Amino acid sequence: MIIYNVTVKVDLEFHDLWLKWLQEEHIQRVLETGCFTDCKIYRLLEEDTSDGISYAIQYFANSMSDYFNYKEHHAARLQKEGMDLFPGKFQAFRTLLKEV
Repeated sequence: MIIYNVTVKVDLEFHDLWLKWLQEEHIQRVLETGCFTDCKIYRLLEEDTSDGISYAIQYFANSMSDYFNYKEHHAARLQKEGMDLFPGKFQAFRTLLKEV
C-alpha cells in the first residue's frame, strides 16, 4: 500500500470554504482518476491555529505505478484547481509513504 500524503495549512478566513471544496469536489476528482482506492482526512491537533488550520489528506494507492500515473497525468491539473480557487490562502507539502 502506497500513501500519498498532502499536508495543508489553510488560512482561517477561507477555512470553511476550502474544507467544503475539498470534501465535496476535490477528493472526488482525485479518486475519479482511478489512481487511488480511498482517501482519509485528518485534522492536525495540538497546533497553533492563530494563522490557520492544518489537515493531512491521505490517498491510498495499490502500487507505485498507480501513484506515478497520478503524478504524471493528473496532479498538476488538480493542484492548479485549488491554487486558482484559493490563491495564496493555503500552503501544502506532499510526502509519499509505504505501509510496512
